[in-house]
Amino acid sequence: MYLKSLQIDMSNSPRYQNFKSPVLILLLLSLFLLTSCGGKQQSITKQQATIDLALLETLPSEDISYNTQVQPVLERRCVVCHGCYDAPCQLKLSSPAGVGRGANIESVYNGARFKTMSPTRLYIDAKSTEEWREKGFHSVINESDDVPEINLEQSVMYQMLRLKQMNPQARVGMLPDSVDLSLARSESCPTVETFDKYARKFPKQGMPFAMPNLNDEEYRILVQWLAQGSPVPEAKKPSADALMQIERWETFLNGADNKQRLVSRYLYEHLFIGHMHFKGSDDREFYRLVRSSTPSGQVVDEIPTVRPYDNPGEVFYYRLQRFPGDIVAKTHTVYELSDARLARYKALFIEPEYNVTVLPSWEPLVAANPFKAFRDIPVRSRYEFLLDDARYFIEGFIKGPVCRGMIALNVIEDRFWVTFLDPEKDSMLVQPEFLEEMSDYLQIPSVQAGNISLLSTWKDYSKREQVYAAGRFKYYEAMDQHDIEEALEFLWDGNGDNPNAALTIFRHFDSASVDYGFVGDYPETAWIIDYPLFERIHYLLVAGFNVFGNLKHQLNTRLYMDFLRMEGEDMYLSMLPTTHRKAIRDGWYAGMREGMNDVSLEITNSWMTKDVVTGYKSDDPQRELFQHMEKKFAAVIKKDDVLNRCEQPPCHAKDANDDKRRADAALGHISTAKGLTLAAFPDVAFIRVLRGGAAEDDLAYTVIRNKAYKNVTSLFQDEKDSDVRDYSKDSLTVVDWLEGSYPNFFFVVDIDDVEKFSRRYSSLASREDYERFVSIYGVRRTNQQFWEIADWFQDEYLREKPVYAGLFDLNRYQNR
Repeated sequence: MYLKSLQIDMSNSPRYQNFKSPVLILLLLSLFLLTSCGGKQQSITKQQATIDLALLETLPSEDISYNTQVQPVLERRCVVCHGCYDAPCQLKLSSPAGVGRGANIESVYNGARFKTMSPTRLYIDAKSTEEWREKGFHSVINESDDVPEINLEQSVMYQMLRLKQMNPQARVGMLPDSVDLSLARSESCPTVETFDKYARKFPKQGMPFAMPNLNDEEYRILVQWLAQGSPVPEAKKPSADALMQIERWETFLNGADNKQRLVSRYLYEHLFIGHMHFKGSDDREFYRLVRSSTPSGQVVDEIPTVRPYDNPGEVFYYRLQRFPGDIVAKTHTVYELSDARLARYKALFIEPEYNVTVLPSWEPLVAANPFKAFRDIPVRSRYEFLLDDARYFIEGFIKGPVCRGMIALNVIEDRFWVTFLDPEKDSMLVQPEFLEEMSDYLQIPSVQAGNISLLSTWKDYSKREQVYAAGRFKYYEAMDQHDIEEALEFLWDGNGDNPNAALTIFRHFDSASVDYGFVGDYPETAWIIDYPLFERIHYLLVAGFNVFGNLKHQLNTRLYMDFLRMEGEDMYLSMLPTTHRKAIRDGWYAGMREGMNDVSLEITNSWMTKDVVTGYKSDDPQRELFQHMEKKFAAVIKKDDVLNRCEQPPCHAKDANDDKRRADAALGHISTAKGLTLAAFPDVAFIRVLRGGAAEDDLAYTVIRNKAYKNVTSLFQDEKDSDVRDYSKDSLTVVDWLEGSYPNFFFVVDIDDVEKFSRRYSSLASREDYERFVSIYGVRRTNQQFWEIADWFQDEYLREKPVYAGLFDLNRYQNR
């Protein structure tokens, strides 16, 4: 019966006659014996008809190399959509561990769940395939045979690839509306048993989903690998150079005295999400700082606590473990470790005189409050530690381990500048006893138990914030008045050489990015951050945020972030004249005050009443302040933004060649476009300017759409709602690098056509205009050169930033 069914299936193959050879007949007999005599029974199903037997015959017999053949294809064709928490079906293909874990239909991003989801962090929450199966993950590769045909038949991954080969998508135009590309689309997540049903229902949804097919070589490589049983190499071990540095760092972090233990705990809670890079090591070699049950010299056994301040148990060790997967841009936050860094830590935390008689409790009300847990460490040491690498810590909540950052991001503007109070001038550091007095009022919501009502929690934290803000305002109210240039001395200047002193934050709908310097035209708003604000942002959105949390946790986080945003903005407003503050603030969020309670009003309005900065000479003090800030931070910014704030031509980068000057001048003109006509534009568009020579000599730019909002306090309104958005104030920012983690669209233009491209881009007046523009310069999902162009942008990013680059995620690529 088995041979009969096999013969029927194979007779459907155009290459059936080839199976009459003696070798193949012997193979069939072997298959019969293997599946009939003992062991696990196998049956060839109707899916056998979808196996490309003709291709299988032509595949090389030698073992395939995962590192040199398979991984490059997976990186550029699969990880670009399967690399983060929001990967379809939780299938992360960024490492052998992710392939082996498989898929799960439960969505990580579910803002409406009432029960906290069991965490499913790759590498952390399960240590074996069996444990992942217990957590509901099903295999996408065959795990039980070495027979090529069965390896393919029992592989969902192969079936998905084959489905795409049999049903290629259109080669021109936009994909039909029947192909759902929304982030909230329903996921099917078929298993081997349900794949036939999936294929009948969604014949056009093979892999790569809604992208061009793999080319023949890429397809053959993946089929060969899957047919051979999906072999993977052993995990990469630390390089020889890294081993010496690991030993040095682990020795430091695992010091036995209370002072060192407290410092190491503080460092871990701030560095746990980062990709540690040893200075001088390979550009693509990264490590994670983890807590392990095993000491140095033994295999790392990570302790899987949900949050970094959760109790790890009586005995644990800080270890540096090599990051085993591909690096994706969305979660790639780099922190450099070096001899200079170690010396800096000792100067900040070890050399100052202070006693740690008792280590802080692991109880949530203490552990989740850095102002209590680390009260023994000098406040200035903590603040300077954060300032040294401010961009890294801001990236923690802007990028971080999450892939859809709406909880943190729908409370902020699309683009704003960030500076920091100087440690020498910050009253929180000059009089640290105030922080100790206020520590109970600086508690973040994540410590609350799940059975406390949302309303009572919110009222409690509103009152706490009111007490803290009132106390903070007393210090501000007692300040003397200062001329504007003198007042700017209150802002940290990076000690004249640290670029972390001035930052720009871009929001791209549900993701964001951070850059050094002041990028773009003068923004509508800005933040000035002091130590208590900086620390609370980290503990609210990084250390204390659980992406698997329930509705209450996410709402509390979102609501509390309103307070933190207002603190940063109010400190910025305090630099402006009282005659203009309210109008400026209300201009940011029209109608915002109507939706706020009396407590919030009292907190924010107190900052409207005291003039501290004088000397403004125009009716536009905000612009005047930004211009003074440009001068103050010129030494650390180093590069003027001539594409967006060019006072007078020539508007191009210094030392640029002729093509670069031409492209800068043309593309900078795009930044002048504003208003409702930008509604059709993508949030993040990458532009490649062809120069006619080697591919690496072409130029890369990004056009970022800055969306204006009337209100960022609404939790549930769609951002397209007229009560939320102010389309009339939308604008564009152009940069001569690749910005963001999720490009929404690619454009390719020849250098000889760049002026015409720019004129058309900046003068589009309707959706129809935009569609015509895309047909000339755009790279649609159906474009047969799509992968080649996407690869160029990935390569260019690596050329620009060999350590800081990661794979761009194409999940948000638009169907234009």
